[in-house]
Amino acid sequence: MSNSRPRPRRGAGSGARAAGRDELVSRSLQSAEYCMRAQDFGTAYAHYLLVLSLAPELKDAVKETFQYTLFRWAEELDALSRTQDLLGCYEQALELFPDDEVICNSMGEHLFRMGFRDEAAGYFHKAVKLNPDFSDAKENFYRVANWLVERWHFIMLNDTKRNTIYNAAIQKAVCSGSKSVLDIGAGTGILSMFAKRAGAHSVYACELSQTMYELACDVVAANKMEGGIKLLHMKSLDIEVPKHIPERVSLVVTETVDAGLFGEGIVESLIHAWEHLLLQPKYGKVIPASAVLYGMAVECAEIRRHHRVGIKDIAGICLPTNVKFQSPTYSSVDTEETVEPYTTEKMSRIPGGYLALTECFEIMTVDFNNIQELRSLATRKPDKIGVPVIKEGILDAIVVWFVLQLDDEHSLCTSPSEESCWEQAVYPVHDLADYWIKPGDHVMMEVSCQDCYLRIQSISVFSSEHEMDVGKSPTKNKDLLSLGNEAELCSALANLQTSKPDAVEQTCVLESTEIALLNNIPYHEAFKMAMRKVLSSLTPEKLCQAVDAHCQDCEMSCGSGQSDSEQSASEPFYVLDVSEGFSVLPIIAGTLGQVKPYSSVEKDQHRITLDLISEANHFPKETLEFWLRHVEDESAVLQRPKSDKLWSIIILDVIEPSGLIQQEIMEKAAISRCLLQSGGKIFPQYVLMFGLLVESQTLVEENAVQGTARTLGLNIAPFINQFQVPIRAFLDLSSLPCIPLSKPVELLRLDLMTPYLNTSNREVKVHICKSGQVTAIPFWYHMHLDDEIRLDTSSEVSHWKQAAVVLDSPIRVEMGEELVLDVQHHKSNVSITVKH
Repeated sequence: MSNSRPRPRRGAGSGARAAGRDELVSRSLQSAEYCMRAQDFGTAYAHYLLVLSLAPELKDAVKETFQYTLFRWAEELDALSRTQDLLGCYEQALELFPDDEVICNSMGEHLFRMGFRDEAAGYFHKAVKLNPDFSDAKENFYRVANWLVERWHFIMLNDTKRNTIYNAAIQKAVCSGSKSVLDIGAGTGILSMFAKRAGAHSVYACELSQTMYELACDVVAANKMEGGIKLLHMKSLDIEVPKHIPERVSLVVTETVDAGLFGEGIVESLIHAWEHLLLQPKYGKVIPASAVLYGMAVECAEIRRHHRVGIKDIAGICLPTNVKFQSPTYSSVDTEETVEPYTTEKMSRIPGGYLALTECFEIMTVDFNNIQELRSLATRKPDKIGVPVIKEGILDAIVVWFVLQLDDEHSLCTSPSEESCWEQAVYPVHDLADYWIKPGDHVMMEVSCQDCYLRIQSISVFSSEHEMDVGKSPTKNKDLLSLGNEAELCSALANLQTSKPDAVEQTCVLESTEIALLNNIPYHEAFKMAMRKVLSSLTPEKLCQAVDAHCQDCEMSCGSGQSDSEQSASEPFYVLDVSEGFSVLPIIAGTLGQVKPYSSVEKDQHRITLDLISEANHFPKETLEFWLRHVEDESAVLQRPKSDKLWSIIILDVIEPSGLIQQEIMEKAAISRCLLQSGGKIFPQYVLMFGLLVESQTLVEENAVQGTARTLGLNIAPFINQFQVPIRAFLDLSSLPCIPLSKPVELLRLDLMTPYLNTSNREVKVHICKSGQVTAIPFWYHMHLDDEIRLDTSSEVSHWKQAAVVLDSPIRVEMGEELVLDVQHHKSNVSITVKH
């Protein structure tokens, strides 16, 4: 029986529905605008979502307002730590505007602040692809590109010797019958392609990084090997047979080794491979087959100034004995931390060079084809090593490298004397009573492989003169011990009588750049002088009597307090230090009269340390304030301490230790100018950027893979070079292999006090004084605290590194010519291009 209810004609009532939809859209738009005016961004955002879901045709019309609402609502969610809601809002926005570079960039910024660097970099990369001229996204992408594709990939792929030796060893193994291959930590997939090209039947490759995995997929496809290489986006420890690969393989190839050999987890991954993924030793093997670790004790002023605070007085501030500064590489035997116990340096290029104090000595050997040996590495007791001293000098570090034996015929050496892509592992020496050593002494140490790191600990000095260890005890030194036990006992008793029983011991861990800053005497003296001038100008009738007397008394009493420099004015001067990391500038400011200094240090141990330094210098406890320690909003850091009081001095960090301009520095300067009292100053007041033209093959090779010849005919360069960045940071110009083709020229002025002097775009003529090929433009800064006092970020005592713009292609120049540079400054991003 048919349904007797009449069916509406197609389209009947659609007009009414359309009218209803239009009415709802109109009301939602009005509500969104009302909420915007009331700054209720969450509700406004919900209304805009409804509007765009009902009327997608309005996307272009409301796009800018929608973006603004999204960004303001996201800021509120961020402040409330509602991370999931924040990310959900951005995902909704990107569904509506998938090709909006501004939303992509903003999403990346939030992810970066949350610590999701890989994911953030992906969004920045997408924003740049969508709009190559989008300056904010380009700057963000350049800053995080190192997390996406680390710079050593370029250097390693350009190392023809390394590629040739690995290729030869893999070819030999495959031709000898190892036809099924697993590449652990594939990177770009170069070792997998060597294996496939050598004739391997089955090649599997695993890579954990999402970006590197996708890059390897593109590279393998471009080399027409996608059918013969199976790429897995996973850790080798998670691979199962037959779930992920059909069978155990006969050969594992890997280069998951860092400067300290074990730091990328090669031991753990090979134990797992032998247990689950490789054929038994008779039929399976590993490339590299084995390694020998070597070391050498060195004197090196550059390492010393980055890892040991070598001064007791900083611009009149006494550093108390109960405060102990350590770099992150310091690690005691009993520590449970898994901090990397070494830093890395290209010792052949370290500024000032180094002096070998011992012969090269063998630390340990490891057989990667022996699973029992690999298992025992992490559990065996530390080996004690004693090395004779051959030269007199200061013991600053143990430098470590290795020989990687790929098979019985092919090997790679990472020694400082080898020209290779490798850096060396550096173990700075801490906690010796006397660092001076001489022939006849022995450097003693304990060596182990804990937490999958090579650890060199308990470094001490054995002096044959005294037949005992004099390295570790701070109460023992060579002069004292030569007097015998009676003198030692008397000294110990004297120490007991004079030491304060309630003295608080504080260990303060600082980054190596922070230690170098503490060691930078000219930096602190310059700030002290500049601050004194400003405060004197604010009270001309009562000159700030600085701490000359204070300095003289420092050695005996760690300072004489503020009584000598107090002003009769009832209201103190307010000084705010918002420089990054650990800074003693607020304490120095406190010596310059009736000053109320504010510090923005964040870490508890840094605040405790600054309190102890203040106490040791006899400052009242309330002298130093820790400003806004719990404030999330960075812009609030610059607010005034009292509604009716402005700052006399605001100290800003303009240059990062990497050599780049700090992000949002001009915005911070603009806020700071509004908060200064009449006659108050921002430090630095202005910054001049200098640069010169150089020819440097090193910078070229560290920035991009050079064609197919370096990678033995494999097509990798176009894919990885998508992630090259035009600016290389963390450079040491004093030791960079390069040929200067011009004299230094001023490129840019950043004026924090008088912004109308700044220009966002300028042309600079550079006179060529030597013929050659311009490949890069290194740059550095003169930071002017005022017109007379300046700091040079390229000086040998600077805690700052330098940076360089690397040109896409070299430009041939002849002596006597002029080259015109176009220098553009946008926010904290500087771009330098050559005008032809």
